[in-house]
Amino acid sequence: MRIFVAGASGAIGKRLVPQLVERGHEVVGMTRSKPELVRELGASPVTADGLDGRAVMAAVLAADPEVVVHEMTGLSGEMGALRKPDRIFELTNRLRTQGTDHLLAAAKAAGARKFVAQSFAGWPYERTGGRAKPEDAPLIDDAPRGMEELLAGIKHVERTVAGADGIDGIVLRYGGFYGPGTSLDRDGGEQTEMIRKRRLPVVGDGGGVWSLVHIDDAAAATVKAIEHGAPGIYNVVDDEPAPIGDLLPVLADALGAKPPRHVPKWLARLIGGESTAVMMTEIRGASNEKAKREHGWQPRYPSWREGFATGL
Repeated sequence: MRIFVAGASGAIGKRLVPQLVERGHEVVGMTRSKPELVRELGASPVTADGLDGRAVMAAVLAADPEVVVHEMTGLSGEMGALRKPDRIFELTNRLRTQGTDHLLAAAKAAGARKFVAQSFAGWPYERTGGRAKPEDAPLIDDAPRGMEELLAGIKHVERTVAGADGIDGIVLRYGGFYGPGTSLDRDGGEQTEMIRKRRLPVVGDGGGVWSLVHIDDAAAATVKAIEHGAPGIYNVVDDEPAPIGDLLPVLADALGAKPPRHVPKWLARLIGGESTAVMMTEIRGASNEKAKREHGWQPRYPSWREGFATGL
């Protein structure tokens, strides 16, 4: 197929494009500033800003794709600034709202038959019940303080894409990424450095349930959705959602770092804000059964335990 990937030079785009090319697809990769990297990945590069509607329309129309993939994100600050996630993800939020609207309009104008967009499974599910939520489980209505725009952006992507008329809209709720080129990369990455400096502690009982996915598994699941997916929403996570209190010590050991510190919830809320306390003690993870059943996807790293040991 002829596939247009917006965000081709991002964390998942860099792993997705080579997999698509290897499978014989013709890929046009849109990037804001790294056309040479996109060319090295095997795609035909096009340079455009995802927030520039005219530029996006022109790029997609010229590519004439059958499938359009939305992997555009952008961080606006340091991940360590935990009190204000909306500020860190300001650009990502705009790409999830305005960027989604521009890209979807262009995909329809070009006659594409399928539109695949990324969302996030890491914390938006309601914080009650079991640890692994299916796609039809309700999302929260009120985000933790400082994450209101993040939640609005996620809901906009999902509502706009999954409910799109005239095109098959697929939403992929990715878990937290780790592996090459992510913020949890053995050779670097901001979260890696925070763990090595013991700046990412276990908060309270460490009961917040996290769902992770290796970046290459996320890319492989995206290929499956492009080739075989029906319209709808799919969680893309590994098989083992787990409390952060279990995850962090194993991750620290895999990185050769000292064990994480432990701090009480009240102190985490004071220093890192409500969002930090909630993420570390209350959130729920996601189930991957639908993606495995309907797309035939099987993660190479079914557990973060294996992934931390060999996939960082």
